[in-house]
Amino acid sequence: MTKPKIGFIGLGLMGGAMVSCLQDKGYDLTVLGNRDRTELDKAIARGAVEVTNAREVAERSDIVMLCMGTSEHVEGRMHGPDGVLSGMRKGVVVIDFGTSLPSSTKALAREVSAQGGSYLDAPIGRTPAHALEGKLNLMCAGDKDAFDKVHPVLSDLAENVFHLGDSGSGHTIKLMNNFFGQVVANALSEAFTMADITGIERQKLFDVMFAGPLGSPFMQLVAQYPLNGDPNQLAFSIENATKDVGYYAQMAEEAGAPSVMAHVPLQMMKQALADGMGDAMVPQLYDAYKKHYGRD
Repeated sequence: MTKPKIGFIGLGLMGGAMVSCLQDKGYDLTVLGNRDRTELDKAIARGAVEVTNAREVAERSDIVMLCMGTSEHVEGRMHGPDGVLSGMRKGVVVIDFGTSLPSSTKALAREVSAQGGSYLDAPIGRTPAHALEGKLNLMCAGDKDAFDKVHPVLSDLAENVFHLGDSGSGHTIKLMNNFFGQVVANALSEAFTMADITGIERQKLFDVMFAGPLGSPFMQLVAQYPLNGDPNQLAFSIENATKDVGYYAQMAEEAGAPSVMAHVPLQMMKQALADGMGDAMVPQLYDAYKKHYGRD
C-alpha cells in the first residue's frame, strides 16, 4: 500500500524527532522549518523536501502535521494567503500535535471542515527520545473517520494512540495533564528547598516520598536535578510549561470555572521567566525556589 505524503511544520526538538521516526519508516516528507535549522537540515539530508510556506506544504501533502509552541503560531500557519487553508485539497487531514487552546482548536476544525478536510488535535505525551523510537502517547480528538484514516500513521509514531472524543477534547485533557504535572513539579521543588532550609538531606526526603504512594515516574524525573544535577531527564522548558499552565487557566475561565490552583505554580514560573530561566528545564524550578527563599 502506498504511504500517504506527509507535510510537517515545526521541526524543533520534538518535531525533528517525529520527522526522523517517520523517515525511518519510509514516509516522504515536505517540511517547513523552525527558527533553529538543526533538525530541519537533518531531515533534508535524509531526503525531505523543504518549502517556503505552509500553503506549499498543504499542496504537496495528504496529511499536514503541525508541532508548534502556541495556538497563535498554529493559527499563523493555518491562515492567510500562504497558510495551510489556502493550499489544502479536499480530504486532507490536518493534525495539531502541539498543546493548544481548545477554543482555538474547535474554530480551526470548523474552518478545515468547511473546505472539505478534517482537523485533529493530537497533543503528545512523553519525550523526544520516545519520539525517535515511535513510542509517544497521542491524545487524539476530532472526526472519528479521519482518525481511523490516519491511525496507521499515528501508530508509527506512538505506542499508545487514544481517541478521546470531539474536537478539542485532546487539548483539554492535555492541559489538565500538564497543569497537574506542573503543580507536582513546583511542589517538589519547594519541598527540596525546604529540606535545605531545615537541614534535611534531599536524598533522604526523596527516598521516603518515593517509597510511598506519592512515588511516580514523573516525580523521579523532576528529582534528578536537585539530587544529581541533571535537568534533562525531563526535557521540557519552563517557558513552555508556563504557557501550558496559562492556557489551562484561560480554558478554565472560558468554561466559567476559574481555577483555584493554577495561580500558585504560575506565580513562581512567571518569576522564573522574568529571571531569564525560560530556556531552563522544568526540574530547574528548584533554582527558582532557592532564589525565592534566599538560598541560591
